[in-house]
Amino acid sequence: MTEHSPAFISAVPVLASLDMARTVAFYVRVLNAKAVYVQPGEYGIVSLGGLELHFWACQDPEIPKQTSCRIQVTGIAALHAQCLAGNAVHPNGGLRNQPWGTQEFSLLDEDGNCVTCYEDHPAT
Repeated sequence: MTEHSPAFISAVPVLASLDMARTVAFYVRVLNAKAVYVQPGEYGIVSLGGLELHFWACQDPEIPKQTSCRIQVTGIAALHAQCLAGNAVHPNGGLRNQPWGTQEFSLLDEDGNCVTCYEDHPAT
């Protein structure tokens, strides 16, 4: 039997939540996510098409303010407009081209988690 080299398949961000029902409802409202699991005071999961975001219950309001993740998307301009309409774009996270070849923006959830959405965008 030959051994196979390890391969990374996917990653699932796990963010802090101060109020599980409110956190899940935010992602459902702003990103049109599907609520997969909600256990108040324990754990939550939302599905965004081919990926999931998980949430753990947290009591310290400073922890989510130090938490972030990056999600690769397509249709970044439309998603940015959707998040603007939902009043969820981070005050310093507007849509911009980055020198490393992405176009991205950040949203800020009601707990303080920062989620940066990005799309490959060749630098010009």
